[in-house]
Amino acid sequence: MTTIYLGLGSNVDPQRNLRFGLDELRRRFGELVISPTYQSAAVGFDGDDFLNLVVSTESDADPETLRDELEDIHRLAGRQRNEERFSSRTLDIDLLLAGDLVTDGPPIRLPRTDVLEYAYVLRPLADIAPDVRHPETGRTFLEHWQGFDQDSQPLTEVALDPD
Repeated sequence: MTTIYLGLGSNVDPQRNLRFGLDELRRRFGELVISPTYQSAAVGFDGDDFLNLVVSTESDADPETLRDELEDIHRLAGRQRNEERFSSRTLDIDLLLAGDLVTDGPPIRLPRTDVLEYAYVLRPLADIAPDVRHPETGRTFLEHWQGFDQDSQPLTEVALDPD
């Protein structure tokens, strides 16, 4: 089994859609380690703020199979795949890491470049995996977070409603 890390985000009824995503991930993968949830401004377009979090779980599926599982959850959440890259989302689940696997895609790039580019991915990842090392840089996610320009992408921790 490999530890995988998934980033979840939503800015369309985000409380409901993130709970839905977590329920589907639990149903398909079992136990999840769940980061705190963070609110951040939309990136790349004018839109409502996003709520984001990261989860880890165990899987022996290959990245393509994982991608198909995540696409099925997107479909169930009402996500339309003809959306622009930077647009509002009912639910977005990205495979961030799969153990130490490094792939240069397409269709899958691991580790996902978003991990080191966006506070809303790096911060929750550092929360649940502070001592895990980035497979390309060799630095821990906590070290990456500590070196990140945190003022450039402000985050606010928010509670994810249980219902």
